[in-house]
Amino acid sequence: MSAYKKLSEHYKKISNFSHLSAICGWDAAAMMPSGGSESRGAAMAELSLHIHQLSTNPELQELFDKANSESLNINELASLREMKRSWEQATALPDDLVQAKSLAGSKCEHAWRTQRPENDWDGFCKNFAEVVKLSQEEAQIRSEKTGLSPYDSMLDIYEPGVTTEQLNSIFGDIKTWLPDLTKRVQEKQASESYIQPTETYSTKEQNALGLEVMKTLGFDFNHGRLDISSHPFCGGTARDTRITTRYDENDFVQSLMGIVHETGHARYEQGLPLEFQGLPVGEARSMGIHESQSLFFEMQLGRSDEFIKYLAPLAAKHFSLNSQEIFTPDNLQKIYTRVKPDFIRVDADELTYPAHVILRYEIEHDLINGKISYKDIPELWNLKMKEYLDIDTSGNYTNGCMQDIHWTDGAFGYFPSYTLGAMYAAQFMSAMKKDVDVSSCLNGMNLDPVFNWLSENIWSKASLLETNELVTSATGEGLNPSFFRQHLENRYL
Repeated sequence: MSAYKKLSEHYKKISNFSHLSAICGWDAAAMMPSGGSESRGAAMAELSLHIHQLSTNPELQELFDKANSESLNINELASLREMKRSWEQATALPDDLVQAKSLAGSKCEHAWRTQRPENDWDGFCKNFAEVVKLSQEEAQIRSEKTGLSPYDSMLDIYEPGVTTEQLNSIFGDIKTWLPDLTKRVQEKQASESYIQPTETYSTKEQNALGLEVMKTLGFDFNHGRLDISSHPFCGGTARDTRITTRYDENDFVQSLMGIVHETGHARYEQGLPLEFQGLPVGEARSMGIHESQSLFFEMQLGRSDEFIKYLAPLAAKHFSLNSQEIFTPDNLQKIYTRVKPDFIRVDADELTYPAHVILRYEIEHDLINGKISYKDIPELWNLKMKEYLDIDTSGNYTNGCMQDIHWTDGAFGYFPSYTLGAMYAAQFMSAMKKDVDVSSCLNGMNLDPVFNWLSENIWSKASLLETNELVTSATGEGLNPSFFRQHLENRYL
């Protein structure tokens, strides 16, 4: 058996254990009784250690050396590149740190579920301090291995090749035009009248509506399901895809678009090529590309005039006992494109959302690089919320710095992916419209040409191409943030 073949078999074994870990994580968030937290955390830490040991097997170094001299086709060379990247990421960390970080993250995340609604920052910090310490330790180790700054070495896990220098340029540009655009749009919308949802929308009705929309968007229920969790997410694997949402019976708006968002993630996973299943090259290219798919579904498709026209009668049907004037296309469109700075990132409108991301990026960058302490976060959070969104969060940890799940398990470097994803999504839509009459597809709710373009240009490529190569292949150029600004100005002005 060739060295490449042996490597492939080994990484498929790792993938099988990672599959189990993903489902354990989904179950912990969606199904597990609260009393199972401690034992589940220990089991997942043990599983994380086992996966790490498989990923750092000393024999892999020799296999990589041998595979480099073998005659491989272009896809196998890409696969070898991604296996080696995975190996380099894994071998950077010692076993004890991997296990300790898993335990600390599990403990912190589980406690956060009750500490957040109780506004208990002090209680949260007792666990969070350990997560930050271990994450800083991880970042320093990765930095020494890669030559990158500590934060950039963490960013590289989620966004290979992206650096702080690039992000500062992109986000710095956004900060020059976003405040004025937000102000202009709010002034324009101030004269518009619309009916805000004020009645009760049962979880059962919302769930039924969400499932029907998922079907329209092509979700494969034979290989996936929808559940409830405290924080919406897409988990599992390409052939066993789990998405979750959360419901507010006083407001159907957010949960529905949350479902559309997570369905975009799921379609990407379900569209990854089966021939590379179980191999790193068969996985999503980056979290930014992953977010581009969820935001393509939610923002580019889901909040378009044509999609809202489809959604209006569907919502009226499912919420049959509620005020029907809410469910006109014009009223729903005004609801789903309303711009209003608010506390919560996941509920933010499309225009103010980047400010939430930039705030988090700036804080976690300085935290991981050791410039600030975790104790400084609430004050910095409040200062930046006032500066970027004119909102005061002093003393409000629930809707302030405790609102996200990402930092509880040390996912530092993840947040920039959201705004990068929004930019990629706008660029993909612009390129798609050169080949596909998207408006006609939406008007007729025949979305196959849209999905076929995404499959051909994004999903089927998995990680065969580097991120910049993937974007250039699909659109004719690398990331160009101007498409995002143009999209916002066209939709809101």
